[in-house]
Amino acid sequence: MGVIESAVTCAMEIAADDSHGYDQTSRWGPDYDCSSLVIDCFKRAGLPLSCTYTGNMRGDMLRCGFEDVTGSVDLNTGAGLERGDVLLNHIHHTSLYIGGGQLVQASINEYGAVTGGQTGDQTGREIYTRGYYNYPWDCVLRYTEESGTEQETERVSVELPVLQSGDSGETVRAMQILLRGRGFGVGWYGADGEFGAATEDGLRAFQRVKREEEDGVCGERTWSRLLKG
Repeated sequence: MGVIESAVTCAMEIAADDSHGYDQTSRWGPDYDCSSLVIDCFKRAGLPLSCTYTGNMRGDMLRCGFEDVTGSVDLNTGAGLERGDVLLNHIHHTSLYIGGGQLVQASINEYGAVTGGQTGDQTGREIYTRGYYNYPWDCVLRYTEESGTEQETERVSVELPVLQSGDSGETVRAMQILLRGRGFGVGWYGADGEFGAATEDGLRAFQRVKREEEDGVCGERTWSRLLKG
């Protein structure tokens, strides 16, 4: 798995795991703030980042193989964004774009504050997946030291397997996160990586809305619709 897919998968896993919440005191695990989340995911993916907050992310990421592609992106709509892009407001906030009109971000704790909360996500929105919005961002950073062919190979293997009831694992969790981000339920336990009856119901509902064959199986066509939003 390449750097981009590793970082995106890491962010999605953290967002789906309620043992991780928002806190600026214990921000390098198990809780995170916005910048430590993005930085840590790329460090786990193998990049030698030394940045520590939004104010020094741009310079350090440019040093480690990112390019500033702000000029090629419509920040109001998100058009031009690619999976793995880092959205940055160098004073206040950052998040990671995961494709399909969705991003992962660490937001705020259960008290609407940056410190003093309990460990873990108490609200389901301390670290979570949501639709794109313009914070406003002043910079978009894209890791470019992977060839397009290598990135596409990773995407096919991670994003487009056929999934059905009884399957489990990180790809199921990714599908569940996308379903939840579009307003479709996947069961009481959320994105747990288990393709059970509730997840199948949510997938069938999504297929119904998209006027697809309502078979409860996530194949290439359904994946494509999930990723496009």
